[in-house]
Amino acid sequence: MTTECPPPAPGCPVLVTGGAGFIGSHVVDALLALGHRVVVVDDLSTGDLRRVPADVRFVRGDVRDPGLDALLVEERIDTVFHLAAQVDVRRSVENPIFDAEVNVLGTIRVALAASKAGVAQVVFSSSGGAIYGDPVGERADEDHPLNPCSAYGVAKLAGEKYLAALAPDGGYLLTVLRYANVYGPRQDGRGEAGVVGIFMNRLLSGQDAVIHGDGLQTRDFVHVADVVAANQASFLRRVGGTMNVGTGTETSVRELYGLAAAACGTERPPRFGPAKPGEQRRSVLDVGRARERLGLAELVPLEGGMHATAEWFRLHRAGQGLGG
Repeated sequence: MTTECPPPAPGCPVLVTGGAGFIGSHVVDALLALGHRVVVVDDLSTGDLRRVPADVRFVRGDVRDPGLDALLVEERIDTVFHLAAQVDVRRSVENPIFDAEVNVLGTIRVALAASKAGVAQVVFSSSGGAIYGDPVGERADEDHPLNPCSAYGVAKLAGEKYLAALAPDGGYLLTVLRYANVYGPRQDGRGEAGVVGIFMNRLLSGQDAVIHGDGLQTRDFVHVADVVAANQASFLRRVGGTMNVGTGTETSVRELYGLAAAACGTERPPRFGPAKPGEQRRSVLDVGRARERLGLAELVPLEGGMHATAEWFRLHRAGQGLGG
């Protein structure tokens, strides 16, 4: 059952968890541009305060903190965009308890706080790339069997289920956005970051970039601007339900490397390393539902998005957290 939810009032207050992070900071910018009061909750474990505009109320905190309830009530929050998460897949395998504490218990805390505060809508950032497993057929739509291959994927799916189970009593409209592999400006280029960020950081530093396995594994790479557009449209249209956010196009890691090298202006060949145990061979989303319900079209083609991302890395890789 979908909760009836009137359109958001002009300028109404919204809260973004993880709003100092890669995707969250872009969502914050879009909400400010719409004229809304924005509150950000972020523990800065991976986010950067320099990404948070001065006219945003910033609260340094963990989504597991009990004080979240009072904050939502105090600010009279209309909508919560829940992006805060432990996103390191490798860490989720090495320390699944911590992963579950942040991604499952933290999400339950957000749901309960939203319920107590009378929040109208919760927009949850989930992962289509992590919860479907290898697609059966050409693309994975929202009704595809759920077969997460990592503790991170299991936790994201559990977060979806808890938010849905608590929504009827909580009275909030739930929107679940299952992202493909997101890339773009402000992406971290170090450690267990997205492959685009890793490739660009290393290539622009004159270092070899490593492709794990044969490089024929495929992913659906979606620019952060497309992801922001989905969050914005979900909010303005009050569309509930579950929707994939991607491009519907498969790109191999080898092809991606070629685009990254061209964008970085280098002909340096990749170095091949051992395959990662248990890595998916394919990941591509069917995005028809989001395009129909949210009125979305692909905003940024991959080649153009890679060039824009490389330009951002040229300007900011010395200070990874900088916005712009």
